[in-house]
Order: sequence, then C-alpha cells, then structure tokens
Amino acid sequence: MNDDRPTREGPDPVTGGGTGTAGNPPAWWVYRGDGGKLAARDLDEVLMGPPPWRRFDGEPLQPRPPEDEAEVTRRIGPAGQGSGTGRPVNVDEADMVNAALYLRRPLLITGRPGSGKSALAYRITRELRLGRVLRWPVTTRTTLRSGLYDYDAIARAQDAATYRAAAEAGAESADDRIVDKARVGDYVQLGPLGTALLPHRLPRVLLIDELDKSDIDLPNDLLNVFEEGEYTIPELVRSAPREPEATVLTDDPGVTARIRDGRVRCRAFPLIIITSNGEREFPPALLRRCLRLEMPVPDEEELAAMVAARFGLEAGGRGDELVRLFVARSAREGGLPADQLLNSVYLATSDRFTPDGDWERLLASLWRNFDAARPG
Repeated sequence: MNDDRPTREGPDPVTGGGTGTAGNPPAWWVYRGDGGKLAARDLDEVLMGPPPWRRFDGEPLQPRPPEDEAEVTRRIGPAGQGSGTGRPVNVDEADMVNAALYLRRPLLITGRPGSGKSALAYRITRELRLGRVLRWPVTTRTTLRSGLYDYDAIARAQDAATYRAAAEAGAESADDRIVDKARVGDYVQLGPLGTALLPHRLPRVLLIDELDKSDIDLPNDLLNVFEEGEYTIPELVRSAPREPEATVLTDDPGVTARIRDGRVRCRAFPLIIITSNGEREFPPALLRRCLRLEMPVPDEEELAAMVAARFGLEAGGRGDELVRLFVARSAREGGLPADQLLNSVYLATSDRFTPDGDWERLLASLWRNFDAARPG
C-alpha cells in the first residue's frame, strides 16, 4: 500500500478518535466518512491487495460502472453541504468500512430504523467514486436466484416458435434468425448480487437491504456465494457448447456483460453492505463471514448535518430549533426515525406553516414511535 495519504477534493477536515472528536485520521483509512471525495484514481494507489484467501481472478474484466449521482443525491442530499465535507465522523463506522474494504468481507450493519444504515452505502460510493450503488431490497419472497439473475424461458420459447414459423413459411434468412435471435443470453438479466460479482477492477458497492425480512433459508443460501465469489447460470452452462460466450443484461440500466461458459467470478470482491433492523438472529455461519457494525441512533450534531445535507441554508434557525425539539422528543419516546425529522423540516421550510397551535399538533402527529406501540 502506498504510504501517502489519499488526497481529497475540497477542504480536508480533521477527524478524530471518537465521533466528531478533532484529530488526524488514521493513515490506513481509505474511507473517512467526512464526505470529501477521493481524488480520481487514488483508490487504485491506496487500496492494498486482498488477503490470499480473498483473491479472485474473474474474466473478462468489466468496464468502469456507471455513476448515478442523482440517486445518491436523492438518498443523502447534494454533495458539498451536510453530506459533503464537514460531516461528523463516526470512527467505529469508518474503521469497519475500511476493514471490509481491505479484507473483502461483507459488512453487516444493525440498528434502529432510521439510523442511517442504508445511507452508508451511498456515502461510501460518493466518497470513493465507486459508481452506482446496486440495491437489493429483501422481502419474505426473495430468493438467492432473484439476486443473482433472471431467465425468461417463456419469452425465449415464444420467440423461437415465431422464428421457426417464419422459417417454415420460407421467410428470407429465417433459419439464421432462429439461431441469432433466440440466443439464451438474450433472455438472461443479472440481478444486483449477480452484477456486483462481475469481474470489476475495483469493488462494486452492493446494498442488501433488510436481510432480517428474508425467508429463513436465504442467509444460509448466501454463504457459498460470499465465500467463493462466484456463481453459475445453468441455462448458459447448458448452451455453452454452441454459445461459449453470452452477452447478458446487468442490473445497471442499459449495460451488458459478457459471460464465458455460464460462469461468473469476481475480480475485486464487492463491498457488500447488509442492513438489519435486528428483528431476527442470523446463523453463525453467516456471521463468521461478515464484519459487524452496530449503527447508533444519530445524535444532535449528526441530525443537524443530515438536515444541512438536505436543505442547506434553507433550514436556517427553524431547522436548528426542530433538531433540538426532535432530540428531546426522541429521548422521551425511546427513539424516533430520522426521516420523521426530515419530514417536519421540509414542511417547516415550505412557508405554509407558522409556529402556532396547528404546527404543534402536526409535530405531535409526525413524531411518533410506532415501534413502541406494537404489542409484545
């Protein structure tokens, strides 16, 4: 690893030995968590190679992934405000993100709803310039295959029948069209996990959101993929003798990838952010393969930075007042999701409400701990 510290765009705020404490960032940190973007190509120079047991040699190498700054802005606000330089640094968070990058291991993040678990993936990709976040939202119906790829067998059968009928009717070049138009790869699309495991030079950022919502089998199904960094697409394996290299759609809009012999193997293991609201326990085998981070409830300084990221100078003194009121209310209610604060600041800065009785009543309705109201 290069001993020089990675350079950043814009001001370079100091970070600390604790959340928001002044000091120098550790020299081994690549991700600082302050929102300052890493200068172009610096990640290549400062991110050392993986441990021998986490080295992969997938081919063919994929082009640099697309950017999606519009989605990052929607998730965490525009760069250069509270989500940019000056964000309070959580040292535990930065330690674990950097360890996950160096060790090529998934990072399992637990914490209350609204504590910023999912937002971390977007902060990382903006700061380290790792391209579009691949998001895999999990439900009780989610399967491993749905994260890896989808194969539309019905569409292929319908198209093959159409081309065959055209051939039998004597259409010009119909026989060639059957072969060219009904290729298996044309009916395969990689999912978020499958796209993240394509052989990229730098790690892709994959967000597996709310894994605790999954069917009981999914965490165990992920074990082999996490360990081996590869998977196969049986439909392409079967067609490999006549179609050894297939071009398939990926989870990135409009982007394709070439797959050889139906096998996908990563080059740089992706930075996988797994979030959980703590609604269930995961199997020990999965926990052994992940690094773990408990996301604390945002304090007043972090909430103020979050408001600044979204609203900038528009929030003004009213935003500061709402942050103070929200922190006090959250303490009384046993914790409130941060998005409730953002909702109230948005309304407060719309010039439709004034600090009167109606506003106080609305705040009482907006700021409620619905988890505490659940039975049991």
